[in-house]
Amino acid sequence: MDWTHKLLFCVFLIFAAAIGGTQADATVTGTVFCDQCKDGQVSLFDYPIYGIKVTMTCADASGQITMSREETTNWFGNYVMKFDGSPDLSNCYAQVSSSGQGSNVCGAAAGPAQKLRLTFRLFDMEFYAVDSLLTEPSASMSFCPRSVNPVPAPVAPVTPVRPPVTPTTPPPAFRLPRMPPLPPLPPMSPVPILEASACPHQSWTMPEYKCYWRAVSPDMKVAVVFGLLAARRYGTDMTLWQGLQGRGDPYRTLLREGTTALLNSYNSIEFPYNAISVVTRMNWALMGSQRSVLLTALRFMRANSGYGRVTCKFNTCK
Repeated sequence: MDWTHKLLFCVFLIFAAAIGGTQADATVTGTVFCDQCKDGQVSLFDYPIYGIKVTMTCADASGQITMSREETTNWFGNYVMKFDGSPDLSNCYAQVSSSGQGSNVCGAAAGPAQKLRLTFRLFDMEFYAVDSLLTEPSASMSFCPRSVNPVPAPVAPVTPVRPPVTPTTPPPAFRLPRMPPLPPLPPMSPVPILEASACPHQSWTMPEYKCYWRAVSPDMKVAVVFGLLAARRYGTDMTLWQGLQGRGDPYRTLLREGTTALLNSYNSIEFPYNAISVVTRMNWALMGSQRSVLLTALRFMRANSGYGRVTCKFNTCK
């Protein structure tokens, strides 16, 4: 026999000796709770109880008790029962037997018995567990949910039968006299700025229509209204009133019709060009050729004449 077999044989002897020296026994453990709400289960309101006596009994097939053991729960509500040898505990039950040293508040009644369950077995050692046992007080605690201890529904009072009341005819409702129809509203006067209007330069130079000058005045400088390019072309001293008098020269014609278009844009929102568009087109023409100046002046002139469809809506100023 080589040294490997000798080593294995020694290990086997040691293991066999350890098994032979192990004492066979059975252990039963469990916990007892105080069922404060008497709902038959462990809930948030229940707690482990100390000093409760638990009895474990075993019976044979004929119902004869073959073994009995009693233990008391510790401070954590636990109890432990140990049995020498390897007894058959498959048909054993555990149940609360009495309150013992526990609280008198929660020892009025015992919950149902629970059967032992084999949880672990090693060689000849067996471990059994018991589901939580319950002990109950005489009445549910006041803080328990209502659904646990429902309150009977109140009995509805009996309403006495009243004799029928003869209906009375209500008096006729009072009706107000019919109101006369309201007179029609007078027609609203038209708002000048909302009307389509286009006036030529001759109308803007008439004294009786000076009240239609809006946003600008006759004395304002052309350079201020139309910008730097207009100042270079027409100088810094020319006024809008003087610009309306121009003729014979393409640039003076452009200034006359551009000024007229600017006044028309302030006088009517229906005018084809707004004030910004007039100033922009005026500067584009001044940066272009003489042909561009004439075309822009012609477009302004057609818009100022209303394209033959719109008239001048001026009334004599008061």
